[in-house]
Amino acid sequence: MIFVAAGTQDGRELAGAILEAGYEVTASVVSRYGKSLLEAYPKMRINDEPLDRDALEAYLEEHAIKCFVDASHPYAENVSQNAMEACRALCVPYIRYERAETPIVYERLHRVTSYEEAAEAAASLGEHIFLTTGSRRLHIFKSSEALRDKCLTIRVLPDSRVLKECEELGFTPKEIIAMQGPFSEELNIELYRKYNADVVVTKNSGAVGGTDTKISAAMALQVPIVLIDRPHIAYDRLAEDFEGVLTFLKEVTNGLY
Repeated sequence: MIFVAAGTQDGRELAGAILEAGYEVTASVVSRYGKSLLEAYPKMRINDEPLDRDALEAYLEEHAIKCFVDASHPYAENVSQNAMEACRALCVPYIRYERAETPIVYERLHRVTSYEEAAEAAASLGEHIFLTTGSRRLHIFKSSEALRDKCLTIRVLPDSRVLKECEELGFTPKEIIAMQGPFSEELNIELYRKYNADVVVTKNSGAVGGTDTKISAAMALQVPIVLIDRPHIAYDRLAEDFEGVLTFLKEVTNGLY
């Protein structure tokens, strides 16, 4: 059994590719939407229960996992760290699938290493802040003293739990864009214009995450960008494409499939 942390579009596609290669696969997601998409693979086993470090180790041991494929989001640092620790404890082979970053050359680009730094940088660049960082760290921006008098616009998934969290943080309907991506450059331009974006805050999630069109739209409008860099993690094993993952699986399973 191969365990795939598959909380992204390419993670789900990778889980499907591993399944089609003849392996038994358990794909792990943390959202109902992600689970519904994985259900398109009838033979796929799905785990939708959150697993912390100890629970993950227990799960891998109980289900006799032969290899862990980490296709979690590039910014899900805790998932990757917990996975490597659990795999080391059980001597389970681990490989990280890491989507490529979007190369960016832009004179109005401001790189930061944390959400807190992003809030400070955005505050110094304008009054209307357009956030495309997802919903998980919105509390940092909402509670930032530097952003207290700024106008925030957030773009999040149209998911009831996400919207409830936004409401509980104090965001009003006029500050929320609830839309499912990916977004074209043209749509991003129109949204930036509609919400008078003085600065766009985003992450380098790669083309699958829509970074390329977020960036190109901001560049077209000459809007400054605050880019939160990916966490720097020393992965035990890394592949940048599906073929690299499948080659590794062949090596560690010794032709069992």
